[in-house]
Amino acid sequence: MDITRLTYMANQIARNFAAQGEDAAITATAAHIRDFWDPRMKSAILAEGVEGLEPIAGAAIKRIAG
Repeated sequence: MDITRLTYMANQIARNFAAQGEDAAITATAAHIRDFWDPRMKSAILAEGVEGLEPIAGAAIKRIAG
């Protein structure tokens, strides 16, 4: 999986939820990635960490990683 594309997608999802407020946006972004991304996509972005991610997307990835 192309990590540049996955980073873009995660940031785009986070921006779509940002109007809900930071906490709700983090929860919604994490839920969307957990529920709709292919396991290979999730594995790739989790392996990359939060580099290049906007704050909401980065927090969502950290939440998924546990």
